[in-house]
Amino acid sequence: MLEGDGAGDHSASRPKEERTMLIVHCNVHTTPDGVEAFKEASLTNAQASRLEPGVELFELIQSDEDPTIFCLVEHYTAPEDLDFHKTQAHYLTWREQVAELMAEPRRTVKYHRV
Repeated sequence: MLEGDGAGDHSASRPKEERTMLIVHCNVHTTPDGVEAFKEASLTNAQASRLEPGVELFELIQSDEDPTIFCLVEHYTAPEDLDFHKTQAHYLTWREQVAELMAEPRRTVKYHRV
């Protein structure tokens, strides 16, 4: 399956009222010398992720107070769209590239709209 080709769009075939948006905040603390490499890898991942079916938003944000603190803000049309995202080559590459750049394990918090 090619990334962003529409195949595997789990949520589009379901009626809108049955879709449950999933919002993910992936909090990352990098090492000071890993900041630039993390930004580069994460921006590449974000750009490819935005092309995936079911991705409504995928942004990298950085703390104004501490440049080693980042958050990936991800909005998926449905929870299974996150599962699909985690199978994509660009995500797997990102995960490998940034593993050694982190000062501590990344923390992910999942949210839903109220």
